[in-house]
Amino acid sequence: MPDPEKRFAEEWRNAAYNCFSSGHKFCREVCPVMQVTRNESWSPTAFHANVVAMEKGELEVADVAADYVNCTGCGACELRCPNSLFTGDFYRFRTRTVDLVKAVRGLAVSQGVHQPGWQRWNLLTDERRHEPVLNGTPVDQARVRDWADGLDLPIGGETILFVDCEAAFYRTSVPRSVARILNLAGYKFGLMNEQWCCGGPAAEMGYEEQARRFAQHNLDDWRAAGVRRVLVLDPHDYITFTEDYPKYFGDAYDIEIVLVVELLAELIREGRLTPHVPVERTVTYHDPCRLNKRKGVWREPREILRAIPGLTFHDVDRVTQWSYCSGGGGGLPVEKPELTAKISEHRVEKAAELGVDTLVSACPWSERPLSEAGRARSIDVVDLHELLAESLGVAP
Repeated sequence: MPDPEKRFAEEWRNAAYNCFSSGHKFCREVCPVMQVTRNESWSPTAFHANVVAMEKGELEVADVAADYVNCTGCGACELRCPNSLFTGDFYRFRTRTVDLVKAVRGLAVSQGVHQPGWQRWNLLTDERRHEPVLNGTPVDQARVRDWADGLDLPIGGETILFVDCEAAFYRTSVPRSVARILNLAGYKFGLMNEQWCCGGPAAEMGYEEQARRFAQHNLDDWRAAGVRRVLVLDPHDYITFTEDYPKYFGDAYDIEIVLVVELLAELIREGRLTPHVPVERTVTYHDPCRLNKRKGVWREPREILRAIPGLTFHDVDRVTQWSYCSGGGGGLPVEKPELTAKISEHRVEKAAELGVDTLVSACPWSERPLSEAGRARSIDVVDLHELLAESLGVAP
């Protein structure tokens, strides 16, 4: 076994043996991949078992790297693990399956073991400095702020809005809605000078060197513009800025990260925003995994929905750690779009059981697969920020 794999197995052996010490394997029933495939090689338990086999010299990362594609990074397995349930609240302990999957993917890339879709995707992202969201349509950094045309927003300042690649190029009405809402509330903010990809997806696929370069560029851009606070509308960016960037930069990372959904709920609470235009829809809410299961943010989106007149809100029976996944995370749609589609179909099926006509999302990356699944059941998938803008009477 190569030395890097020996060191890897030594580093992760305790996490692997913690998995076996529970013996319950509840994680399998809440894993979105397991729910639609029942493939035991793709279960959270198998991901840990491989580490034990690597430690014993029975396999190498090249033998199993392809199995680790089959994870959305939702974190449901960690929350349902008895090791988290029994000790988590007291010791602030959480099983580290999501981190393990990222680590195995990173080890594979460092050993020259690539997944074809991920390799191409990261080459394009490196070349263009943003994620190739439009499947070949030529967009570039010169157009990264096109979504803000006509809004008269400044560049830089103490507070800036970071718009993820999907929203900046593909779902431009989402950041436009956010900008108009914040302007209505009198909340001052600017735009980045340059906005490269946050680097989070690259890190999730194992391309950490690229992720760190992108992070360094964004941090340098913020500092050059005098930024102290970054507003984030995308849950994936939020995870990257609050978990990966502190790991990269340590104590030198002194930027406040503010989630837009939490900010909007606060502005409604303070009376600075008052939704007043009725929106006649029967809705339920899709909890983005990176907000709900990973960060515990599930109350504020519901506060916003309940503040909108005309809405009939049917909440799901699965909130907090029980919420369903869209299949849109962890690089899965890049390498296995058919599996993402199955998971989204499963999610929309659960929404249909509530008799709703609309599924509300707060994640641009969940919206695309959920929308495709929703069309088959005549369920609209709409963005939470856009829904609030409609009720505030501000067109995108």
